[in-house]
Amino acid sequence: MTLDLQFKIKENENYLRYLRQHAYWYKTLNRTPWEFKRFEEEVKREYHLSKVDRLERAFNTFEMLEKILVSFQ
Repeated sequence: MTLDLQFKIKENENYLRYLRQHAYWYKTLNRTPWEFKRFEEEVKREYHLSKVDRLERAFNTFEMLEKILVSFQ
């Protein structure tokens, strides 16, 4: 694995956690470092970190706050 990839993984807590849980990625990234983009996408999908997921979470929070405010009236 290249040093650049190692630094990217160690800087991001989610990457490191996912890599430890899915150890087959060690071999994949060692042999084919250009697969890092696919690794990133898989991490985002697993931990719901995509833009759509963030918007959905924000919408759900807003909806919950709205229901709480309505119940106080």
